[in-house]
Amino acid sequence: MLTEFKLPELGENIEKGELVKVLVSVGDVISGDQPVIEIETDKATIEVPASLAGTVKKILVKEGDTLRVGQAILSVENGAGTLEAKPAAGLVKAEQPAAPVAPRPGEPTATVSPRRRIDGHADGSPAVPSAALGATSSGSAATSRATPTTPDVSSLPSTAAATESAESAVPRQLAPAAPSVRRQARELGIDINQIPGSGPGGRVSAEDLKNYAKQIITGTRVAPGVGASLTGVTLPDFARWGEIDRQPMRSIRRRTSEHLSHAWVAVARVTQYDRADITQLEELRKSFGKDVEAAGGKLTLTVIALKVVAAALKMFPQFAASIDAARSEVVYKKYCHIGIAVDTERGLLVPVVRDVDKKNLQQLSIEVGHLAEKARNKKIALEEMEGGVFSISNLGGIGGTGFSPIVNWPEVAILGIARATTEPRYIDGQFQPRLMLPVSLSYDHRLIDGADGARFLRWVAEAFEEPFRLVVHG
Repeated sequence: MLTEFKLPELGENIEKGELVKVLVSVGDVISGDQPVIEIETDKATIEVPASLAGTVKKILVKEGDTLRVGQAILSVENGAGTLEAKPAAGLVKAEQPAAPVAPRPGEPTATVSPRRRIDGHADGSPAVPSAALGATSSGSAATSRATPTTPDVSSLPSTAAATESAESAVPRQLAPAAPSVRRQARELGIDINQIPGSGPGGRVSAEDLKNYAKQIITGTRVAPGVGASLTGVTLPDFARWGEIDRQPMRSIRRRTSEHLSHAWVAVARVTQYDRADITQLEELRKSFGKDVEAAGGKLTLTVIALKVVAAALKMFPQFAASIDAARSEVVYKKYCHIGIAVDTERGLLVPVVRDVDKKNLQQLSIEVGHLAEKARNKKIALEEMEGGVFSISNLGGIGGTGFSPIVNWPEVAILGIARATTEPRYIDGQFQPRLMLPVSLSYDHRLIDGADGARFLRWVAEAFEEPFRLVVHG
């Protein structure tokens, strides 16, 4: 008897994925729970196990196909041993480092740049949001369910579909508007034809444009074209100027693009910078690092940053909150799960370390190493990248003097770490070599004031400088 094996549920809100590899051949004898295909979704690369046993008689799909849940994959003979179908376990591969750039003072936050990228990490330690991510950033990136009424970018169409819908939504005639309003819309990266005009004949006023941009920034409206070209404008024909090569955007990269585009317009982002003298901390890290290695972990700056941030969040709980714009409420989380952006081959991933405040540095070292390895080897489950309240993006293993990470929405803040360098510092009447660490903090100005942002970042910097502070504050 021939039985069809169909693609099972892959995870929450995941309906399709791209077939990366078929792991069996015609004639193979498969057993229950044996992986038969590798599929890439918007969030991860997943090995899908068979839910039946028997001999493969026919393969009904080919690599590169877009598969949907419920679609027939294989024909199997003697499939009487059918097992109960289970959701496939999420797995993942590895990512890129690249830090987004902060807007200049006065630059509209509603602008969506198609060249914005998330930061990544070289040593398998954080980067976000970012990243991500989601990676996280940004990347992802894991998304909290605290604001269910806010648009979820995971429901946005794919690149091709979004392009088609965006183009079909543009009317044949330009929306009536004054030249000054058109110019302002172009500067904001908003398609004026998408704005409902309140004037005679649908004329778009400056007030209409302002209200529309405000809806995008607060997350109550998703910018048209997100997922296609980010401004909804058709790209020029680049082949007119030379040879080009078009490659499909992979699912994880597409998901990262959509999530970060939404984060860019939904968060009123401010970035502040500081530096910490970690000379003493580095000596302690090397001294105690041997004990941690003996236990199977690695005491990295990322691990220490986790503990520092966990203590800081107790002092500044608004940095672990989320804004529910639809209800005009602030959601404060009483748990301490922190995302760390990981640089992988396929995109920025942001595994989440649970209950950071309840674990010591040795436990965190082992767990971070385990999560980073799973991310690089496509073994991380989707649920392991969800539920973060804050993210850390560490680019120190790659370099740079500083960067502006994108907030991993619906979180409201993210810490960026760059490469530490030895510099002369004037102390007690003489210059001394000190190891200085650049740190940056991006946060949502709708919830966090600049003074609080400066206090939080200074607290973090002083905790790096005075490790005993962690003992005092947990």
